[in-house]
Amino acid sequence: MSIWLQPFTVDDLNKFQEQTLVTNLGIRYTEVGEDYLKAVMPVDARTKQPAGILHGGASVALAETLGSTGANLVVDRKQKLCVGLDINANHVRAMRSGQVTGTARPLHIGGSTQVWEIRITNDEEKLVCVSRITIAVLDRSSFQG
Repeated sequence: MSIWLQPFTVDDLNKFQEQTLVTNLGIRYTEVGEDYLKAVMPVDARTKQPAGILHGGASVALAETLGSTGANLVVDRKQKLCVGLDINANHVRAMRSGQVTGTARPLHIGGSTQVWEIRITNDEEKLVCVSRITIAVLDRSSFQG
């Protein structure tokens, strides 16, 4: 059974993110499952640190993108807005080239908060980073931003 409130496609997600940090980092949604979202991000000049490996901040940007998007897709977006409240990440494997794939799944979907886990892997499906984001679920009418 799907957790998503309204139907959407990968193309819908990619179009919605145009002209944002997401497209500047080369992040592209690739899959929507019953309870997860997947996106890929290249490991290239846009996402590397000076030492030539994937920048931890780029991994966190991928994680927050997936978690925040997922959170907003399980609420009534006319009434609610979901934003990141806290995020952590453990970087466990360096990447010099290729791409990483992030998979986001909810751990908790509540009325005022949500918690999502994002696993970022390489092409061999070895763990590169694991992240957890806590999302604040706000009333859209009171959001000042």
